[in-house]
Amino acid sequence: MAKAKPFNIPKREVWEAFKKVKANQGAAGVDGQTIAEFEADLSNNLYRLWNRLSSGSYFPPPVRRVDLPKGDGRTRPLGIPTVGDRVAQEVVKRYLEPILEPIFHNDSYGYRPSRSAIDALQKTRRRCWRFDWVLDIDVQSYFDSIDWELLLKAVRHHTDCAWALLYIERWLKAPVEMKDGSVVPRTAGTPQGGVVSPVLANLFLHYAFDRWMARSFPSIPFERYADDIICHCRSEEEARRLWHALEVRFRTCRLVLHPTKTKLVYCKDTNRRGDFPVQSFDFLGYAFRPRQAVWHGSRYGTSFLPAAS
Repeated sequence: MAKAKPFNIPKREVWEAFKKVKANQGAAGVDGQTIAEFEADLSNNLYRLWNRLSSGSYFPPPVRRVDLPKGDGRTRPLGIPTVGDRVAQEVVKRYLEPILEPIFHNDSYGYRPSRSAIDALQKTRRRCWRFDWVLDIDVQSYFDSIDWELLLKAVRHHTDCAWALLYIERWLKAPVEMKDGSVVPRTAGTPQGGVVSPVLANLFLHYAFDRWMARSFPSIPFERYADDIICHCRSEEEARRLWHALEVRFRTCRLVLHPTKTKLVYCKDTNRRGDFPVQSFDFLGYAFRPRQAVWHGSRYGTSFLPAAS
């Protein structure tokens, strides 16, 4: 009689996870193995992975560091897991996401089923017409700054599943292989590029920001797409109060507001008087600013509108 595995993870879950990873494609990790190469010996690879996950002996390999160029000349670091590790992460994501999805905030749009960047942009546009001011929030190096202890505390609040908690902690602590081949340990963050990272990143900001906003500033609406956040305020004074309170709040959560990218924006249109230094912001690839528009009755005026950056 075969000895029972410590963790009851159905084989079917590993197979479904592979299908999702294959559909998403993606680059090879530190072992250089492509999805096609993994699939060439699929049944053996998936059985070995299931066996290790079920027995508690699965340890993730380092993630491969890739620096993607950004529009401002800087780079965004991505951590690319191996194909097998992506399948393992998808197994945990498939378990965790249905538990967390119902508790997430209505105005959190990033990396969630049935929600999109377009949904967030449409809500932002409507609220810019109703509110005079925007606080455009940028969290400095968010994915690399997430505090492991606080994140694991949040995960444990929603599940006591031993294998999910074990592997999430191992993924958080997996080292990074740099471009020169050196392997560097990590002390915080969840690699941007990991399969399970988006749901973990959403959970962290759910408590650090979404729930805190509902308690502390319930009359200020916002749209959040991962760590890109737009808050709508009625006055400059209200926006500055929020800004100051957020600096304190984020500090307690081991996060930092970007000193130059976080900004106060006046949503100027024909009906709003006053001239303020910042009258535009970028959100999800769209630039929001005053633009000439045709109003009702074929009249021309200025509206605060988005257009592709």
